[in-house]
Amino acid sequence: MDPNEYSWKRPDPEPQQQPRREKPKKPPFRFRASIIPIVVIVLVIASMFFNSFYELAEDEYAVITTLGKPSVVSTPGLKFKWPFIQQKRLVSKATKGFSIGYDLRTGNSIPTESVMITVDYNFVNVDFYVEYRVTDPVKYLYSSADPVGILKMLCQSYIRDTIGLYKVDDVITTGKSEIQAAIKDKILARLEAEDLGITLVNITIQDAEPPTAKVQEAFKAVETAKQDAETATNNANKYANEVLPAAQADADEVLQKAEAYKTSRINEANGQASRFQKLYEEYSKYPEITKQRLFYETVSDIFPGMKIIITGKDGTEMTTVLPLDDFVQTGKEDGQQ
Repeated sequence: MDPNEYSWKRPDPEPQQQPRREKPKKPPFRFRASIIPIVVIVLVIASMFFNSFYELAEDEYAVITTLGKPSVVSTPGLKFKWPFIQQKRLVSKATKGFSIGYDLRTGNSIPTESVMITVDYNFVNVDFYVEYRVTDPVKYLYSSADPVGILKMLCQSYIRDTIGLYKVDDVITTGKSEIQAAIKDKILARLEAEDLGITLVNITIQDAEPPTAKVQEAFKAVETAKQDAETATNNANKYANEVLPAAQADADEVLQKAEAYKTSRINEANGQASRFQKLYEEYSKYPEITKQRLFYETVSDIFPGMKIIITGKDGTEMTTVLPLDDFVQTGKEDGQQ
């Protein structure tokens, strides 16, 4: 028997619990200074790329300024410019406009712009619409600070100057076209002298009316009367155009007949004058014979086909009745003998 079989054994001591090991903390992220130049370079390259290309529409000019010297690009499409060295400004080619005398958005009247005085000392409200277009984008951008504002002031000045030369009736009724043309010519001449890079396309009177309601009604009545008069005149001209050709044709026919009658009478007179001249020549040679001949011819013309009874000198009548033609013929033959 093993002596150690029944020997008391000392229990093993409980193993001691090991402390938990904590995971090491990651150090906070630190921005490295060496990345800054790379980021800056990338941003600069991206900026250069996006600022180097631009799209130009058909209705636009591009004014490219290179180190202070401007140039114009007018053909549409994708364009390139040097970043930072070249600057771009877009200018519209389209026709634009502005109002004078009323607010274009609300339609409300602006009395300080619309009320004017005419040559006959009447007040009138006149509204205009002005259309303009850029012709030289470089001059438009750099010749003046506000070319459109200058154009508006020129329009207002010449509008008042021109309205002051016309009567109120012309401004409201029949003279609008003439006034518009006169104002346009003056503004175009001034713009050419100023050389602002813009031109006037058109200026139109939108509305013209007296400042009071009673005067407006009176002018409307005058306008209606003028229209009625114009209608009556047109109808009269139409009737005249229908009647005058027929009357002219009748007059031409009468003139032709008169001319023919005149010619025939002249020819007849010339014939009679020639005949008289011949008779006179015969008369000068044979006065008595010519007298008898004329007598016989006259009797023949007055009493054609008449029978004559010849009476003798002793008062006895001849029983023979001779035709006048034979008698005249016999008389002519005796005269010739």
